[in-house]
Amino acid sequence: MIAIVESRADSASVHVCERLRELADWTEREDDARPAGDGGGTYYRLEDAELRSFDDLHLELERPAEAFDCDPELLVFASRHSGDTGALLTGHFTGSFGAAEFGGEDDSLAEACPNALARLLEAFETHAPERYDVGMECTHHGPSDVGCPSLFAELGSDEPQWTDPDGAAAVARAILELRGVDAHRDRQVVGFGGNHYAPRFQRIVEETEWTVGHAAADWALESMGHPETHREVIERAFEASRADLAVLDGEWPVLEDVLDDLDRRIVGETWLRAVGDRPLELVDAVEDELGRIEDGVRFGDRREDSFVVRELPSELLETAQGIDPDRVRELVERHAVAFETENAGSRVGSRIALPDSGAKRELVAAVADVLEAKFERVALEDDAVVVEEVAFDPDLARTLGVPEGPAFGALADGEAVTVDGERIDPDAVHRERNRRFEF
Repeated sequence: MIAIVESRADSASVHVCERLRELADWTEREDDARPAGDGGGTYYRLEDAELRSFDDLHLELERPAEAFDCDPELLVFASRHSGDTGALLTGHFTGSFGAAEFGGEDDSLAEACPNALARLLEAFETHAPERYDVGMECTHHGPSDVGCPSLFAELGSDEPQWTDPDGAAAVARAILELRGVDAHRDRQVVGFGGNHYAPRFQRIVEETEWTVGHAAADWALESMGHPETHREVIERAFEASRADLAVLDGEWPVLEDVLDDLDRRIVGETWLRAVGDRPLELVDAVEDELGRIEDGVRFGDRREDSFVVRELPSELLETAQGIDPDRVRELVERHAVAFETENAGSRVGSRIALPDSGAKRELVAAVADVLEAKFERVALEDDAVVVEEVAFDPDLARTLGVPEGPAFGALADGEAVTVDGERIDPDAVHRERNRRFEF
């Protein structure tokens, strides 16, 4: 069940809720036990939603969930957004990391619903009129005690949008799509730093398997003051977001120390993208035994719970990647649970986590196939990959009187040259030789 709050003091809220009542087959009910200005009087019900109206602005309401008969699992404030941001549909959570200047209590955060915010932004993208942008804001203003997980769904950013039927309908449709949506998922982080409008955190929400709960922008952290004296509200951000991990936008060394002391790990956007939807127990095991994602470890396609770390022959990898690096990366990803990378992640490293000890030979055989594009013969033996190549032999060229320089280069490239009027073909100065890549 979701609860929807309409504020009669907010023209955009009234407009959005008018569209809500038009878009669904609501049952009109009466509640004589509560004042009409406090959610009582006429209200509206669907099987999975309830809409009530209040006289006060949303940010001045405390525990509005108690006004609803439906025992809501999620509460949505249909609201206006104000700012110099043009036509914008936006969502955010509420509370204050420092002094509460606009509703709520100091250093107090409402329970967030990160999964619902992700679904709201997705619905905004679907329903927003072409002239509207979609945004995510940091945590700000009241209320700080709602009574259940909650978020603001906002139509902005000025009077032309607040009275725009298309914009109001888009917000209304997005709110209706939150019916049946869980407030949380098992991949949630808390954000610290960045702008009030949070492009990094919005990118995480929209492009990864993770979502973001409370987000304290630069201005909120500066308003909060020294992190060491505000440990409780920092810890509350994790509790209210049901998250254990933090993502920082910018450099906050003192905050990093406090997060470390609170045993809250800081991860980056790269970590979140690399982990994706993989079991976190597997991620922990890989980072313990192979290395950290921040240091270049990446995941393959295999999802086995157990694995062994093996070393592939570095010379074989180097040679194969010199021929077709994309194919080698594809093969390693297909066979591996995880693997090291080098050169800023552009090349595969030699240490690899494989599902079992026998998988190493299978992967070596697959990488050896890449060598066939360059070598005359490739053979997989018990303990080595053996290749046969026909290569330019400088000593042969010298015995035939070929001067070093351009003529050497031409013959090495397979071109004939003329020396003292005599033609010398490349075959005459090339010799077969074997190379072994032991494993």
